[in-house]
Amino acid sequence: MVSETQRLFNMAVSRINHIHLSAQDIFSEFEASLQSEEQRQLNKVFLQDTLCGSDMYLTQIDSKHETQRTSVLKLLSISYRLIESWEFPSRSFPLRNQISAKLTVLKTGIDLLIKANQEAGEVLLDNEALQLAPYGNYFTSLGEESLRRTYQLLGCFKKDMHKVETYLTVAKCRLSPEANCTL
Repeated sequence: MVSETQRLFNMAVSRINHIHLSAQDIFSEFEASLQSEEQRQLNKVFLQDTLCGSDMYLTQIDSKHETQRTSVLKLLSISYRLIESWEFPSRSFPLRNQISAKLTVLKTGIDLLIKANQEAGEVLLDNEALQLAPYGNYFTSLGEESLRRTYQLLGCFKKDMHKVETYLTVAKCRLSPEANCTL
């Protein structure tokens, strides 16, 4: 029989998998819409130089080994903050409104998982709490700058959703050893 926490994790991992795949599709569609191969290559260079908002906060658990050692509650908290940071920009072109609604539902589910893990005795210290600034009006520039910023925004969205997918999968696997997860 599946516990309520396991059911919530299954739903959260399924939802973030769908959102991550959507992020990849949106990024690919945008990249394909660029006018020339030269423009696509130039934007890839811009993307390599881009520092996403989450990069400034998550350097301490960038490796696979560190992610697996991080507490379930901290992984959930980081995932929650990453999702929260994308709620506003996901309402605007080109991230589409359906993504925003899915992020909100996922954030609610992660919040329930955080509460369940706090009740289970795991504690997140105040200095471990993570505050991420929302992307806000990151992409509202005009002209060529707008194209580059949109490309960077979509690249960051895809990257952050991949991080959330990884963190939620690791947390789920750590709480469900019978799941026989390999990462």
